[in-house]
Amino acid sequence: MDITTTPTATTATRTDAALLQLIWLASPALPVGGFSYSEGLEAAVDRGLVRDEGSAAGWLADQLHLALARSDLAVVAQAVDAWRAGDGLRVSELNDWVLRTRETAELRQQAEQMGRSLVEWAKAVRPELVEGLAAAASTGSARTGITYPVAFALVAAASGAPVRGILLAFAFGWAENMMQAAIKSVPLGQSSGQRILQRLAAEVPAAVDHALSLGEAGRQAFSPMLAILSAQHETQYSRLFRS
Repeated sequence: MDITTTPTATTATRTDAALLQLIWLASPALPVGGFSYSEGLEAAVDRGLVRDEGSAAGWLADQLHLALARSDLAVVAQAVDAWRAGDGLRVSELNDWVLRTRETAELRQQAEQMGRSLVEWAKAVRPELVEGLAAAASTGSARTGITYPVAFALVAAASGAPVRGILLAFAFGWAENMMQAAIKSVPLGQSSGQRILQRLAAEVPAAVDHALSLGEAGRQAFSPMLAILSAQHETQYSRLFRS
């Protein structure tokens, strides 16, 4: 009996551990500073483009599909494979792509700061992962540090979770942070925020599938309105968020 049940129990334990690791990484309590960014949403509110629950939900759903799915989610998917293969050159190429395609100073600073904070978290909580950074540190990434999508891929890859599950966690963590940004900047009540999160959660699987379907040539970061709003936000008179 023990011979037949032990493998199943071990597999279940590993699956549970991987799932819990992803929940941990997606949590707003993770000290990476995601709560301090609105990614242009605050500027959209200031310009009257987002003014209520419906327009906030629509804005964020569009951002999920048109921006996040085609850039960061695709990078995470490809970076997970690169980390697991020990391909430092590929990791560096993806990291450099993230830096090149951040269209404003504050969006680049967000990617760098959150990546740096996640690496520091990993050093404190998962020190065995620090060795994985050596592969990228020997290439171009050492000059600027690991960006958030690439750092997230490093930690998530070590969990053993499937790539699709990793992308679901990354997207949901983003959605929860952006929902909180909408509550504060519109402003909205908690019930409105939960309805926005419900819509985004329903949209996430399709965004993840889109990201997984993209090859090297399909990955892109072209969101002109977000770039304009982010640039305007840098000099916005009154603001709550860093982006």
